[in-house]
Amino acid sequence: MEITYSDTHCHLDFQAFDSDRETVIKRACEAGLDRILNPGIDLETSRAAIRLAEEYPEVYVSVGIHPNSALLWNSTSLRELEELSHHPKVVAIGEIGLDYYRHGAPIEVQRDVFQAQLELAAERELPVIVHNRDASGDVQEILIAWIRSLARGRSGLLERPGVLHSFSGNRDMAQWAVEANIAIGITGPVTYRNASQLQQTALEIPLDRILIETDAPFLPPHPHRGERNEPAHVGLIAGKIAELRTIEKSEVAKSTSSNAARLFRWRKID
Repeated sequence: MEITYSDTHCHLDFQAFDSDRETVIKRACEAGLDRILNPGIDLETSRAAIRLAEEYPEVYVSVGIHPNSALLWNSTSLRELEELSHHPKVVAIGEIGLDYYRHGAPIEVQRDVFQAQLELAAERELPVIVHNRDASGDVQEILIAWIRSLARGRSGLLERPGVLHSFSGNRDMAQWAVEANIAIGITGPVTYRNASQLQQTALEIPLDRILIETDAPFLPPHPHRGERNEPAHVGLIAGKIAELRTIEKSEVAKSTSSNAARLFRWRKID
């Protein structure tokens, strides 16, 4: 049986792919990928991701301003993102969130930009792709308030609010996400020997809440550590999840692709 995958987080527009982007996408398709989601990290990369998606039917887009780009936010940013969000291949708002590790912007600026984009997602009824690095408490607090506002407005997003990208939180946060209908994004580090907490998460949470992400060109899975990552490696992540759960890799591929389709509601646009 042919196995197909969805890589729900891959930065194909980044400079790391400038020399062989077409080959990388071809290799991904040969490896069984039929959907690749390319998130923007600012307005420029959001536009670049849309141009790429217009060229390749497998590629879809989310638009947003990453917390490390939050200082680029200005009086026109929200309007420009809203305009981009109407493109037929834009399926989410992101990559948005908080990053207290790199401190690319002051915490209060990050929080304001995050909350503004959550409000845009609610208005457009698009799920969010949430970046969280060393900021779990604040990310969860902001998302709890946002989900409560969705409930007050009886929003359809309550059934598919988004995904915690490259999940690095603890067991309690994972359980809260599951209860809130938020997906958990599992990336290459699940294949590392020292990733016991992430492996436990991938084992314990319901399979219908897991998405598989390469985050290429970053976070290459074993045995490609130290190399540039690419979407063709997504099967290694699926294989590790299958090993942890003692199930077939095809089951992980089928379930995670179904989860992605339910969350992003994407359809093939030639």
